[in-house]
Amino acid sequence: METTSVTIENLNDLVQIHNDRIAGYEKALKDLENGDVTLKDLFTGLIAQSHQFKMELGTEVNALGGEMETDTSLSGKIHRTWMSVTDAFGKTDRSILENCEFGEDATQKAYKAALEDDTLPSYLQIVLIRQQSVLKGAHDKIKALRDSR
Repeated sequence: METTSVTIENLNDLVQIHNDRIAGYEKALKDLENGDVTLKDLFTGLIAQSHQFKMELGTEVNALGGEMETDTSLSGKIHRTWMSVTDAFGKTDRSILENCEFGEDATQKAYKAALEDDTLPSYLQIVLIRQQSVLKGAHDKIKALRDSR
């Protein structure tokens, strides 16, 4: 039972990361205002991606007898507050992408930590590795866009 509760907690940590990611990209969309259509399309796609991954994780949480987390993490709230403070200095595509990359870095760290759990069932490891790989691609795309600005 202890192992199951740890697995539920780890999965819910990732659900919170996706809630953070959704909120972060929604803020980035607002910050773009009438900006780059390519970035708007990218951010909208990444929001959809996080909704999908979060539902996959939530399904596993429910199957294990837990309840899926619905809130964002404290660190995500702190990051969005920090983003709001930096907005006072001006919003550029580069600064928005820098903030997005920061969030993507946090997502990668969260998946790495979850995968370090030796008690994580192998079928969940497969799910997390697949998601992490897709998320790494998003991270690299955000970083490349940031570097090009």
